Amino acid sequence: MTTVVPDQCSILLVDDMEENLVALEAVLGPLHQKLVRARSGEEALKAMLRQDFAVVLLDVVMPGMDGFETAGTIKRLDQTKDVPIILVTGANPEADYAYRGYAVGAADFLTKPIDPWMLRTKVGIFLDLYRKNQRLAATAQEPVSGERLADIAQQLARIELLLRNTPAPDPADIADRVAEVARSVDSLRGDGG
Repeated sequence: MTTVVPDQCSILLVDDMEENLVALEAVLGPLHQKLVRARSGEEALKAMLRQDFAVVLLDVVMPGMDGFETAGTIKRLDQTKDVPIILVTGANPEADYAYRGYAVGAADFLTKPIDPWMLRTKVGIFLDLYRKNQRLAATAQEPVSGERLADIAQQLARIELLLRNTPAPDPADIADRVAEVARSVDSLRGDGG
């Protein structure tokens, strides 16, 4: 039985300015994902410890804990270290902002004004990666049926006996039996069957 992974993901939007949060929500709204707001680095960290996010859009310049410090903390915590961060900053960033962003573990760095199409595309890529990782993790957690493994072992044993005890085994019969084992293995992996 396959675990169903919901298509809707959570995206964390972190900015101390209301108008920037509203703008990000307007740009990302067409993706139909759950958009969660945080008005500070501290709020962002609390939100990330309460739920999983596919991606974080994080303003660089904020009072208190700035975007670099927040990103660094996110990347140091086991629970959040794998969440991709897109740092966002104003129109005239300091020369070392991009370097500092990548140095603390950000996946991308964008400067305002942000091209809506580009932002949706980049966030969409991170959403797809998140969904694929969730599906892979769910598949890895599924218990493999002992009966199914025993059946495959019996099929392999029959093929081995056929090869050992038959002086000239029929190649078509062996090919059919190997194909049957391959289908059984594929059904264990969720590839078919």
